Amino acid sequence: MHEMSLCEGIRDVLQDQARVHSISRVKRVRLEIGRFSGVEKHALAFAFDVVMRGSVAEGAELEMLDLPGRATCFDCMNEVEIADRLDPCPSCGGGRLVPVAGDEMRIKDLEVI
Repeated sequence: MHEMSLCEGIRDVLQDQARVHSISRVKRVRLEIGRFSGVEKHALAFAFDVVMRGSVAEGAELEMLDLPGRATCFDCMNEVEIADRLDPCPSCGGGRLVPVAGDEMRIKDLEVI
């Protein structure tokens, strides 16, 4: 379950930012998660609660925001939104697409005290 290690990385970032900005508690963490990221959201939510125990983010709310998959079509040269990496271009039906977004996961923002 790589979601546990993802949460450990998030915890490290939160702890570092808490030291730098004198944050006593993180109340909410908003993550942007791309459609192609491979992150299992239920597993991430479970891991988040476990990993954040004893940290500045213990008891923090985790909010996950979905980001669409996007690709460039080399047939029509449009950037399009796709639901699956192997989908054809919704504009022209072409099959020469290269994903350009949707595999990311990042902290969007925090609510802190």
